[in-house]
Amino acid sequence: MGQPQIPLEVDDVTGWWKADALPMILVPQHFFVNNHKAIEAALGVAEYRKLLDAAGHKSAYYWCQQEAAHYGFTPLQTFEHYLRRLSQRGWGMFSIESFDPESGHARIRLDHSSFVNQYKQADHKVDYMFSGWWEGAVEYVGDALGRHYKVHAEEIQCAAEGAEYCLFEVKPV
Repeated sequence: MGQPQIPLEVDDVTGWWKADALPMILVPQHFFVNNHKAIEAALGVAEYRKLLDAAGHKSAYYWCQQEAAHYGFTPLQTFEHYLRRLSQRGWGMFSIESFDPESGHARIRLDHSSFVNQYKQADHKVDYMFSGWWEGAVEYVGDALGRHYKVHAEEIQCAAEGAEYCLFEVKPV
């Protein structure tokens, strides 16, 4: 493994890590997923997903706004940068199978999911946390292009259920 591909700054006073001018928290994968599983058990997957969708949408949209302003990216470059940064931060390896910025249709592939790595096998799709992220990031692109669509994202296949890789579909609503 080489050096991080993301420039990191650590504030000597607060101890906060910054990447791309935004504060970050570094935690072990198992720690994060164990917390995720505990909340699933307490709330149920459906309720937990509702909370994650709203929070993820808001956070992804904000992140895209900040990155576009920081780097001067076009809307599509911002979306591509978002997937690259998520991949570099250990969530898994994301790639765009298809994306139509004019309509909001997209298919996002996930190989080596951090959730699948911890769950191994499951009786449900385990990467639903990312659905709200795709909704926020895709809607950012639409707004930045003057399209202003609303979308819904769904994991349509999951490696924890035996698929080769995880796959998300984003569609206008």
